[in-house]
Amino acid sequence: MSDATRGRDADRHADRDGDAGGGVFARLARATAHLEPPFAVVDLAAFDANAASLTRRAGGKPVRLASKSVRCRALLARALRLPGFAGVLAFTLPEALWLAERHPPADDLLVAYPTSDRAALRRLAADDALAARVTLMVDSPDHLDLLRRAARPSPARPLRLCLELDASLRLLRGRVHLGARRSPVHSPEQALALARAVVRCPEFRLVGLMAYEAQTAGVGDAPPGAPLRGLAVRAVRRASVAELRRRRAEAVAAVRSVAELEFVNGGGTGSVELTAAEPAVTETAAGSGLYGPALFDAYRAFRPRPAAYFALPVVRRPAPGVATVLGGGWVASGTPGRDRLPLPVHPAGLRYRGAEGAGEVQTPLLGRAADGLRVGDRVWFRHAKAGELAERVTTLHLVDGERVVDEAPTYRGEGHAFL
Repeated sequence: MSDATRGRDADRHADRDGDAGGGVFARLARATAHLEPPFAVVDLAAFDANAASLTRRAGGKPVRLASKSVRCRALLARALRLPGFAGVLAFTLPEALWLAERHPPADDLLVAYPTSDRAALRRLAADDALAARVTLMVDSPDHLDLLRRAARPSPARPLRLCLELDASLRLLRGRVHLGARRSPVHSPEQALALARAVVRCPEFRLVGLMAYEAQTAGVGDAPPGAPLRGLAVRAVRRASVAELRRRRAEAVAAVRSVAELEFVNGGGTGSVELTAAEPAVTETAAGSGLYGPALFDAYRAFRPRPAAYFALPVVRRPAPGVATVLGGGWVASGTPGRDRLPLPVHPAGLRYRGAEGAGEVQTPLLGRAADGLRVGDRVWFRHAKAGELAERVTTLHLVDGERVVDEAPTYRGEGHAFL
């Protein structure tokens, strides 16, 4: 068996919670015995293993680090020091400017979404170093007009721009839309038209093209307890991968006919190997796979090791079979559903009460495991998504083996709430 095959098997069969016997939680309990919950931890061994898995799946193409899925400068820096990671995919322009101005400064920052922040645009356009490090996203002539009015860029210091190609799968002449509603630029012809509009303006420089295939990168193809849905997701994935491979290549060729692109970015944690296999793509993007949140348990081809957890204290025992923890309503964004709730993972066998779910101030948990809990004990959870955990705490406690080796402030812990 080749090393690559062993790596893929390890990615696919890694145990969901580190080990089946609960040893990971005994280790985390020893490491954090001095802490008062609620608190969040990141297991560095799992984090590093997940980083290695992502770069292995990328097949030698660089992975641009999606900062929204990490939201902690120390862990962003840790990943970027590892082989295979290069550049940051930021989520707002103020965040990108902040990262570019820290010490050491981040460079090669691509803002993944269009911005209308006029103050941030003026700062970008007025600073040579920032303008050289930060690339803005555009998908329409309206964005070009806004950038001109807000930033007043100079041809001597042109703003770096990336064109976003819509990666959704459209069927029946567009009447069926599968994927995220992002860019209005869907066809190679539309991409070429926008590229020409950019290159006609000396105050702009077109340096990249991006297409994020949410229907393959962000939707698990093996949802637990829903085999028919899994079949449907896999059918959409196969059709989307084939269609986008052709269309993206045509769009890249069209745009390259008028601009010298530095990069073509695509994918996410759920589709790294599929996107990286496209010759037209020069880099992939990923971030959630570093923390291994619960939503990424629903993939067949890989399974990241859970690296990020949070602990809540038991504060009530209102009835037999019920243990109530403090807080817990750390619900993930997206379509409302049970899969957006935090996942109680230790002790095993706990579940939410249907009438209450995860509460703002208290969360009752049901199950036989509840009878083994006393007031003051801890329950360990995994967040459904990755970086949103960092919006709930000011510090991530970094665990190496059985010790907390550092306390890394989150963005919020450094006084920033960019979204």
